[in-house]
Amino acid sequence: MADLPTIRVVAAVIERKGDYLITQRRPSAVLPLMWEFPGGRVEAGESDADALRREVRHRLAVDVEPGQLISFVSHPYERYVVDLYLYDCHITEGEPTALNVNAFRWVPSAAFDQYPFTPADELSMSKLLGVG
Repeated sequence: MADLPTIRVVAAVIERKGDYLITQRRPSAVLPLMWEFPGGRVEAGESDADALRREVRHRLAVDVEPGQLISFVSHPYERYVVDLYLYDCHITEGEPTALNVNAFRWVPSAAFDQYPFTPADELSMSKLLGVG
């Protein structure tokens, strides 16, 4: 099997009053309509923090301040490997608006199993919650 390209992805774990902000991928996206923590691909020469700020602003029209790394998982898909880095973040300005996502929700971690998450996010959540 040939070596698959690796894509570095960052995601924001944003908690508010016991609920977490999750977003639903657009119908036209890879893994359509699946749920994930907001974030995206890190561009060449970009720091994880800068990528988080850019991606969350692009998707939800809010500014975030990235904090510490919470979790890392590597997940192979058919044509590439996603290295997903989850960071503790908080919103510094704005209220979430579904700009470049299909939808968003604030949900308690106990309700995560009601949302079909992408495989990489599913692994991250299991690690975060200490299950699996």
